[in-house]
Amino acid sequence: MVAAANLVEVAALVGDTARATMLNALMGGQSLTATELAYCANVSRATASGHLSKLVAARLLTVTRERRFSYYRIASPLVATMLESIKVVAAIEVPPRRHPRSANDDALRFARSCYDHLAGKVGVAITDTLVAMGHVVLTDEGGEVTPSGERFFTTFGIDLRPRTRRIFCQPCLDWSERRYHLKGLVGARILDRLLQLGWLKCVSDSRALQLTPSGRTGLSEIFQIEINNEGVPARRLSDLRQLTA
Repeated sequence: MVAAANLVEVAALVGDTARATMLNALMGGQSLTATELAYCANVSRATASGHLSKLVAARLLTVTRERRFSYYRIASPLVATMLESIKVVAAIEVPPRRHPRSANDDALRFARSCYDHLAGKVGVAITDTLVAMGHVVLTDEGGEVTPSGERFFTTFGIDLRPRTRRIFCQPCLDWSERRYHLKGLVGARILDRLLQLGWLKCVSDSRALQLTPSGRTGLSEIFQIEINNEGVPARRLSDLRQLTA
């Protein structure tokens, strides 16, 4: 009964429109003030503060105070996984309804931050390539970096040490693509490296990530991923033949 009561409490907190909007705004992994979150949720600062206090008390968010400001962020990868899973379920519609798509919707579907790792079409395409190259092995239950994968990541400038208690490598079902991208330490380090190289850059006031010209070139050269004019990633056929030969 205690577990059921806790489930009801968390579901009620996440089910409120304003709180859900603020949680979604924080899924990019950044910290935001109550004023910024109030703007995102289209509520007053006082109302936002009340919502945020409840989310902090339920340990869905943490708050850090610096001088005059309080900064809120998602409390843990576990909370982020829960929120992303809810989005996966919410995306299932029987029968499906037609929704008007905005430019921001398309940008989020192309590439976005999922708490601390890469999601969207680009995230799925990179995961597919790593699996096809034999660098990562994925099952529905977990993931593993192979010896060739360790060499690949090292050459690419990604240090997978230290292996802390957090999840190392695991599939994460992408809500927009309905296929896996990578989460855990491996997924986080990949996103960090792509941002560091300038292949991706953050979009203001959005979880969307923009692919830069150098990123388009890098995806082609390192991951054999070509982005067509419609923004659809695909592996080069010649490389697919070599990988499966």
